[in-house]
Amino acid sequence: MNKGFTVWFTGLPGAGKSTISHLLGKKLKEWGRNAEILDSDVVRTNLCQGLGFSKQDCDISIQRVAFMCKLLTRNGVAVLSAAISPSREAREKARKEIGNFVEVYVKCPLEVCVERDITGLYQKALKGEIQDFAGVSDPCEEPLNPEIVVETDKETAEESTNKIFQKLIELGYVSQTGSAGHVYSPEEEDKIKERLSRLGYI
Repeated sequence: MNKGFTVWFTGLPGAGKSTISHLLGKKLKEWGRNAEILDSDVVRTNLCQGLGFSKQDCDISIQRVAFMCKLLTRNGVAVLSAAISPSREAREKARKEIGNFVEVYVKCPLEVCVERDITGLYQKALKGEIQDFAGVSDPCEEPLNPEIVVETDKETAEESTNKIFQKLIELGYVSQTGSAGHVYSPEEEDKIKERLSRLGYI
């Protein structure tokens, strides 16, 4: 069975966590890995309905997501968590609970995130209509030692995705020859690279 792991994306709302997680999920599936994505919309609708943006509610949300990640990870799934997790302490608890944990800091300046705001949440937070909003009225604590840092104001989503994918190979979570461990011939490798190139992965 494949080794399960969790890629835990953290960063400001609008930094690009969901976009990159979906690109990475497609790439992992193309590579033969079973991948599940837990982004903010999925989490709020199915796991954390009724919770707000306060630190207490965010911590409860992270606890629930971490539990789901633990279950999936121990069953060989590649889990991509892109839920808002502003608390450094809560993320460290998630790391300890899950075990195979790869923290990705999706770094992006606040002003760029505000410009990208398609949900209107930043505007509501700036007007005071949403209290305890990460990055505006509540801190979003940067990770101290993330496995990977991507800078979405300087990189394309594809570049950030490829950086994470290469790190997963380096860490031994993804096989360079595909999850089945098959050793590909040069002709097969060329076909795979051509397919991934068409899909925009490389």
